[in-house]
Amino acid sequence: MIDEFEARILGLIDDMVEHASDDELFASGYLRGHLTAAVAEIELSGDPTPDALQARMQQSLENTIQSELSPRDRALVIGMWENLFRQASQLA
Repeated sequence: MIDEFEARILGLIDDMVEHASDDELFASGYLRGHLTAAVAEIELSGDPTPDALQARMQQSLENTIQSELSPRDRALVIGMWENLFRQASQLA
């Protein structure tokens, strides 16, 4: 189930490549790495659900973006994640 959800999100990211701005490409690449790690972690946890993925991604982003990204980039990444998660949930 979580593999399908991850594939939907990655598909949404792939679909935006042709028309995305440089900022959107940066945010999507940043999220792709976090998504792959988060999916692997929740698969090991025994709770591979979209809700668990959402919680893990929020935690992962909170732990890293404060030190890695500017406030503007933080807002961009978080906003893109929320949008991607919402879209993938609606496709289910």
